[in-house]
Amino acid sequence: MRMMAYDRSRPILVVDDDAKIVKLVRTYLERDGHRVIEALDGRTALDLIEGEDPALVVLDLMLPGIDGRTVIRAVRDRAETPIIVLSALGTTANRIAGLGLGADDYLPKPFSPAELVLRVQRVLARTAANRHPSPVSTVLRLDGMLVDRDSHTVHVDGRAVGLTSVEFRLLVAILEAEGRVLTRDGLLDVVYGPDAETLLDRTIDVHVGRLREKIGDQASAPRFIATVRGTGYRAAVPIGPDL
Repeated sequence: MRMMAYDRSRPILVVDDDAKIVKLVRTYLERDGHRVIEALDGRTALDLIEGEDPALVVLDLMLPGIDGRTVIRAVRDRAETPIIVLSALGTTANRIAGLGLGADDYLPKPFSPAELVLRVQRVLARTAANRHPSPVSTVLRLDGMLVDRDSHTVHVDGRAVGLTSVEFRLLVAILEAEGRVLTRDGLLDVVYGPDAETLLDRTIDVHVGRLREKIGDQASAPRFIATVRGTGYRAAVPIGPDL
């Protein structure tokens, strides 16, 4: 599948306390045509995110002062900036925890710089696709929820809800299925495309958990997203498009 073109005018922020890793990542990203800014600690990273509005952040978790987890939480409190975690904490539990905080992707160290560049391309392309959807895009309604695929906005009972690119794609996929059950593997393919094969089924559970929290849904009494035990997820009630 051809990836959607994305805006390269905004920089990519690389955050790591190892200057050699920052230099390596910067070299590969600049070869791919990106403008790169850098930080060696969490405080500087937050200042650059606020001042430079990067298109994407490549982030280590173990940083001096303000750690990477705190950076993710701070970014997610106010922005949808895509985040790729690059960390030596590579266990399954750490990867799930990082995604659960709101990261869009997670690449453990040691890593291939070429693979990181590919993941950056794909995350940026997914973000661009969400912001510039197909002309046939419609508004989807479910109970008190309104999802506008053209403007990439979500409202629940009139309240605006900020979602990450991954969460938005996940929600749209579930609503578009109009009550049909979507397997976890299927949702991974929809949300991550070719990168899905590197991820675990539980990754989707983590994202659904965060999505439910933001839209005010409960797994035990679902208003919007119902769990189908052992299989995946479906919309809790039939969907209506606003054509």
